[in-house]
Amino acid sequence: MIAPVVIEDAPRYGWRGFMLDVSRHFFGVDDVLRLLDLAALYKLNVLHLHLTDDQGWRFPVTTWPELTVSGAATQVGGGPGGSYTHADYARIVAHAAGRGITVVPEIDVPGHVNAALHAYPELGGGERPEPFTTWSSPGLSLDVGSEIALRFLGDVVGELVALTPGDYIHLGGDEVEGMDHDAYVKFMWDAATVVLRHGKRPVVWEEAGVAKLPEGTIVQHWSDAVPARAGAAQGLPLIMSPAPHTYLDQKYDDSTELGLTWAGAVEVRDAYEWDPAAVIPEAEVLGVEAALWTETTETRADVDSMVFPRLPAVAEVGWSGRHDWEDFRSRLGAHGPLLERLGVNFHRSKQIDWSEE
Repeated sequence: MIAPVVIEDAPRYGWRGFMLDVSRHFFGVDDVLRLLDLAALYKLNVLHLHLTDDQGWRFPVTTWPELTVSGAATQVGGGPGGSYTHADYARIVAHAAGRGITVVPEIDVPGHVNAALHAYPELGGGERPEPFTTWSSPGLSLDVGSEIALRFLGDVVGELVALTPGDYIHLGGDEVEGMDHDAYVKFMWDAATVVLRHGKRPVVWEEAGVAKLPEGTIVQHWSDAVPARAGAAQGLPLIMSPAPHTYLDQKYDDSTELGLTWAGAVEVRDAYEWDPAAVIPEAEVLGVEAALWTETTETRADVDSMVFPRLPAVAEVGWSGRHDWEDFRSRLGAHGPLLERLGVNFHRSKQIDWSEE
């Protein structure tokens, strides 16, 4: 007989997320559902879907139908791209909810909008750009001084809100080039206000922290602590996604075939050994989020190899305040046979002693 035991366990942070970029390379519903199942194994509770970018617009808007026609027709490398239907998106949301996961959709504005401008040139002032099929950005933005920009955003947010039961809509706001600062600041206030009027909380990347933002907005830190601190100074809470620890599009090491290197190599230990509360000590931290930008990931197997085993490391950072690398690497190594049985093409990091059962 085993004596009764009481297990007391609770997460350190309420936001434990994974971001999937479906704009640079498009991934269909079945791929997303499978990732939700895998994320749930590690007690993640947020799926942040990066639905729009320069390379493709993946969410349909009834009043702007060309977004998911010409705006979704390609991806990095010039492949066929793709988009979700409303039914597809609803299926993802329902599957996530069944696993205790909230879907946070992102419509990235006012920059990273080449796909939208290709579909509707009037959103950028009238000139139609060519489709963009590399992984960086052409630096184009919405014409935020025109009436059409906010009308467009209101239509997009309204349609997203109708299909999104969660409390959040992500507005992007990152890497805006060549825009007057005052115009950017005003647009981000107006955009966040649109989301709040629809009863949701706006989330923005850290660059928008330099703008005065309405109460209720959440800032996501990824690279530069200065604008993130500006957001924190307004009393806005932060999500921590520092690239040297959580960006899963970075190589594991110099020998890794896939991935980028601008944030340095991100090995499993890098994804595990960091403290969200210490990144910007004065900030209120809502939680952590790992991000997979899909510049170099084209297939399900590619996604698997970049996400696993680093995602479980970030998940544990979000759940526990206790960090013991040797204990973690031992426990993670024992997950190798499970991941194999689940068909996950995980990267066999040399930092982990993988069990062979």
